[in-house]
Amino acid sequence: MKDPKPLLFLLRKAWLSEPFFVYLYINLKLLDMLYRYDKKSLVYKKVKFGEIIFKTFITTVVVCTLYGLGYKIDKTKIDSLTEEEKLIIIDDYNEFSEEKLIQKIKELNFRYPYIVLAQAKLETGYFTSTNFIQANNMFGMKQAKARANTALRTERGHAYYDTWIESLYDYALYHNAYLNKLRTESQYYSYLSQNYAEDPFYVSKLKKIIEKESLKEKF
Repeated sequence: MKDPKPLLFLLRKAWLSEPFFVYLYINLKLLDMLYRYDKKSLVYKKVKFGEIIFKTFITTVVVCTLYGLGYKIDKTKIDSLTEEEKLIIIDDYNEFSEEKLIQKIKELNFRYPYIVLAQAKLETGYFTSTNFIQANNMFGMKQAKARANTALRTERGHAYYDTWIESLYDYALYHNAYLNKLRTESQYYSYLSQNYAEDPFYVSKLKKIIEKESLKEKF
């Protein structure tokens, strides 16, 4: 998903190993190039193979040139951090808040963002459910088999995510696969009622949350 994580977020895996960081960074960029998110059409468009090769070449040349000149990725400030400070920074990035969720929903440009927010509230019991707290699952999603997904594994019958952000990304992938062609709010609700939720009152509950909390005004 396109939304590159901050450098410090990668410390959990790279731990300031410069050669490994460069390798990891290049590979993340390559994965990001495979699909490009078009906010206007809400579609992840596959990038042509030739473009990938060209960008790979340019990226390699730039990295090699910078290191050949003795350039260092700003390690001085990072090296000065204690292990506890690194973990605090990572945890701060991953820490959930409704404000962060709203901002991420805006960035992903859902057609009906207030419905997505209402779903997150309803599915998690206002972010208190076990599935959300222990598995970072905001939408009651199960690990997908027929589409791209961001789940790490399945736990208690539902998808388990590394962070709540990955859960939102997975819903964006679901949206792109099944909801992207729906053009009206009525069609959107109809799809959710028939294909997403088992609760026959699911849509009416969403509408009540949206109206009671004025969710449309947040977008």
